[in-house]
Amino acid sequence: MPALDRKWWTLITVCTATFMLLLDITVVNVALPSIQTSLHSSFSDLQWVVDAYSLTLAAFLLTAGVVGDMFGRREVFAVGLGVFSLASAVCGFATNSLMLNLSRAAQGVGGAIMFATSLALVAQAFQGRERGTAFGIYGAVIGGAVAVGPLVGGAITSGIGWRWIFFLNVPIGAVAILLTLSKVDRSRDPHTRRIDWIGFISFSLALFMLVYALVRGNDAGWGSPEILALLIGAGLLLAIFLVAEWRGSDPMLDLSLFRRPAMVGISVATFAIAASIFAMFLYLTLYFQDDLGYKPFDAGLRFLPISVVSFFAAPLAGRLLAKIPARYLMGSGLLLVSIGCLFMARTHPDSGWAVLLPGLLIAGVGVGTANPVIASASVGVVPPQRSGMASGSSNTFRQVGIATGIAALGAVFQSQITHKVTAALLSTPAGRAAAVAHHAQLVTAFTSGQVRATVAAWPAAQRTAVIDAYRIGFSSTLNHLLVISTVVAFIGAVSAFGLVRQKDFVPSGAPSPEPAVAHS
Repeated sequence: MPALDRKWWTLITVCTATFMLLLDITVVNVALPSIQTSLHSSFSDLQWVVDAYSLTLAAFLLTAGVVGDMFGRREVFAVGLGVFSLASAVCGFATNSLMLNLSRAAQGVGGAIMFATSLALVAQAFQGRERGTAFGIYGAVIGGAVAVGPLVGGAITSGIGWRWIFFLNVPIGAVAILLTLSKVDRSRDPHTRRIDWIGFISFSLALFMLVYALVRGNDAGWGSPEILALLIGAGLLLAIFLVAEWRGSDPMLDLSLFRRPAMVGISVATFAIAASIFAMFLYLTLYFQDDLGYKPFDAGLRFLPISVVSFFAAPLAGRLLAKIPARYLMGSGLLLVSIGCLFMARTHPDSGWAVLLPGLLIAGVGVGTANPVIASASVGVVPPQRSGMASGSSNTFRQVGIATGIAALGAVFQSQITHKVTAALLSTPAGRAAAVAHHAQLVTAFTSGQVRATVAAWPAAQRTAVIDAYRIGFSSTLNHLLVISTVVAFIGAVSAFGLVRQKDFVPSGAPSPEPAVAHS
């Protein structure tokens, strides 16, 4: 049997690492209630489990691509694997929420390094028609990671515990590092690059301050000096970032790319799909487990409709892209996501999970339609030599969308849930008795989602009154979050239809410089 060619080893290695890092975006959602119980986390802590990862992934992505160009993509990719694997082990051993969230941030750094160099490694290994095949496989792996994430997370959490979601990354990462150093060719950019420190620092701090303000706003007060300072600081730092990128000789994000309306439309669409349906996964998970009382694996099963439909819609959208302009596919995908979110915004206190099913299926078709078109169009509207930065920009907008979407929806959730549940609770005698006897515990339970665990040992009448009131408040609040997601996705659809013009696309036959390659 002939030995497997090095280029296929490269694809296997890159796909394994990419699957692992993307799985950690979705796999954690279903485990969040178990993590909350184990580490006694607050609702804000839960948001940071996801946001810490997304923030550092977004902040380091563009800079990591430059580092790979400067010092060698293979070596930098291996370093990213090492950081990700080590941080995963620390996540598994976490004894409190702060330790978990800091290690999740470190995971995001490693993930950014891997993600930023992965496509360049595949592009250097394959040429001609084989490159299209390789990218097709790479895209299928991305879709598969998103599709199976909730189910894998639920199975591991229910079976051997949430910590193994992170521990399993360690042996996989170790094997991937060995394959990278032994089977992947070296490559780097023959042109001199430099790190855009002003852009990197200003963008990272602006993003962190914005998300931190959104997470802390309800507790500290939106008009408090702390929150106002954070929001003003985020705005000033963002302005510094834009000036630095506009005037810099080697910016981490070339703003001239956005002179093409299509690039603006794609970026808005990417942000919108992430800030709507993907940000909603956290709150749908809380609905399945904290409101409806499902175990992690059962909750993961209920995400299968959107995951499976999305997985099968993606390749169909990829084939249609050769016949239908990108603006129509992308816009239609976002419109379906918007309609799906609106269809889901019909929950009521007595509804089961099936009330979400039509919306999950519609949104799944939308996600599967929009995602591959966004990936293709983001590099199709720029010259080939700028495709790496364009792809990095698209992935950055996606992670920023997830981070800010979760934080913004969380701010709405926290501001509404206590008020709505308390109002429902005070409408019954048993509820009023529970509110008087356990006021402090209930406030914490309402905002953290730990209602069932909090009332488990209470008298039956009070327990029933609290759970009924919580279901009334949660369903109403969830509907509001879904309406917000409907609007966000609709804005993305309008941007795609209006701005992603076919004349902005660069002909695919345009020449592009090949990266320098040296065999180890």
